[in-house]
Parts: sequence; structure tokens; C-alpha cells
Amino acid sequence: MSDNEFHVHGPHDHEVEHVAQHGGDRFTSRLAVLTAILSTIGAVFGYMGGHSQNAALLYKNEAAIQKTSASDQWNYYQAKSNKQNLAELSILLTTGEAQQRYVQAIERYKKEKEEIKVEADKLEAAAKEADHRSEAEMHVHQRWAMATTLLQIAITLSAITLLTRKRWLLAGVFGATGMGLVAGAMGYLHM
Repeated sequence: MSDNEFHVHGPHDHEVEHVAQHGGDRFTSRLAVLTAILSTIGAVFGYMGGHSQNAALLYKNEAAIQKTSASDQWNYYQAKSNKQNLAELSILLTTGEAQQRYVQAIERYKKEKEEIKVEADKLEAAAKEADHRSEAEMHVHQRWAMATTLLQIAITLSAITLLTRKRWLLAGVFGATGMGLVAGAMGYLHM
């Protein structure tokens, strides 16, 4: 470091540097290693949480697209129903060959409406499935987020333990770590 630079160490950084330069007791070394391991696991959990959140958003977007397509199909169905209704009214107002054309048109509209209805129902089912998958991914995301938060708490308690040398704080470190690992396992297993 040059003479013109100003550098400030945090208490935790200072303690880690002190241990690295001068050696330290086993307690400090082990706690530093535990903190590094927890940070690594926490980073993985954070990545997985982001991945599940992105997947949830992707499925939610897919659901919106399918709902829009279903709505379009139902609008088309309604247009065919309107044409059918006009043809049914026209039967009452016409006779002969014109009336026969309207009877045929009514049958065609009924057939077309059935095909449109089948497609609209399929799109609605796809939208519901995408919504369900989005909700499932958000549930998993919440597990990953909880796991990450608990590991961050464990890391913080580890730093406080290192600085204060209060060994009883290790119970909190191990407790938060255990709960974080359980939450991470639940995220991994999609529970």
C-alpha cells in the first residue's frame, strides 16, 4: 500500500489478518474456516433462490400468455355465437333457399364453436398448469431465501463470536446453521 492511500479495516477483517499473520488459537482458526464454509454454502443457496424466483416469473409469464390466448379464443367463440344467433333470426325472416342457407350456416357455426371451445379449454388448462408451477417455484424460492437468511445470521453470529470470544454464542451459530441447512434441503427437495 502506498503512503498516499488510506485504508480502514473492519474489526472482523483485522482479526482474520491477525490470525493469518501471527497464527492464532484453534478456536479462531476453526471459526474462520466455519465462516468461510457458511459463506460458500450461503452463496449457493442464494443462487438457487434466484434461479427458482426466475423460474416462477417465467411460469407466471407463460400463464399470462395462455390466459390471453384463451381469452382470444373465447372472444372468437362469442363472435361465432353472435353469427349463429343472427342466422337463427334470419330463419324466421326468410323462406325457401335463403332459409336453407341459414340452416346450414347454423350447423357450421355450431361445429366451429365446438372446435373453438376445445382449443379455449386447452389454453385455460395450460394457463392453470403454468400458474400452479409458478406457485410451486415461489414456494421453493421462499425455502431458499429462508436458508440464505439463516446462514447469513449464522455468519453474523460467527463474526460476533470471534470478536467477543463468547463461546456460548456458538449455540446460535450452530442453531442458525442447522436450520439454514434444513431449509436448504427443503428447497432442494421442493418441499
